[in-house]
Amino acid sequence: MTNMTDNINAVDASQLLWLDELSTIEVAKIVKQGIVIILPIGSVEEHGEHLPLCTDSIQPEYVALEVARQTGCKVAPPFRYGIVNAGRNFSGSITLQFNTLFNVVKDILSELTRNGFNRIIVLSGHAGSSHMVALKLAAQQVIQQNGEKNGKQTTRIMVLSDYDFAEELNKELADPNDGHAGTIETARVMDIRPDLIKTKGIPSHYKMPRFEIVLHPEHYFPSGVHGDPTTATAKKGQKINNHVITQVIKLVQELQT
Repeated sequence: MTNMTDNINAVDASQLLWLDELSTIEVAKIVKQGIVIILPIGSVEEHGEHLPLCTDSIQPEYVALEVARQTGCKVAPPFRYGIVNAGRNFSGSITLQFNTLFNVVKDILSELTRNGFNRIIVLSGHAGSSHMVALKLAAQQVIQQNGEKNGKQTTRIMVLSDYDFAEELNKELADPNDGHAGTIETARVMDIRPDLIKTKGIPSHYKMPRFEIVLHPEHYFPSGVHGDPTTATAKKGQKINNHVITQVIKLVQELQT
């Protein structure tokens, strides 16, 4: 008599990219391999009239999956909320409080390390200053909690925005001052999800007060754009995305040493 599962085509766990697509038995096996985990963090934020609210989420998720395909690491379920300050008052933007993001990310990282994953990359598509500080503080606390063994840090966590690498191509592919929903960001979405491009976009550059905390930052950039989305192309986006993927692969390799 054959078991019912004998007729089910087995899925090779090595081909699965998302961590939560694995079974508990499969996770127990890969933990022993010292595998790197990438945690994509995004936001729900306006990106002008031409890009979707999920712009900051689809970029790091795309990068993480491509890196996983090429390195064998796994991608943790993404978290698509963050701290939105400058674009908060635009329709559709959703922000978390600082302590909320800090605690959620700390809990996720704590649980990943409790499960035995001690090599983690937190990859954020949103690069707001307070947002990034919350992520870094969460990682710092987890590292401190886990401490060291035999004089070595037991947990290694990298925290970065994929724009730390994407902006390296500003001078080549866009205005050096290109920013939010401008050429670089629009081009990347054109490459990843062209079906989500709404319009051509409106070029706009703004200058926020250097030190003042303002109640309505949107008054300084009513279009929600800083840069020129009209010069974006899918070809540019592909070059940028490939550059980011290559750099993140190097980080994975660094954590594996």
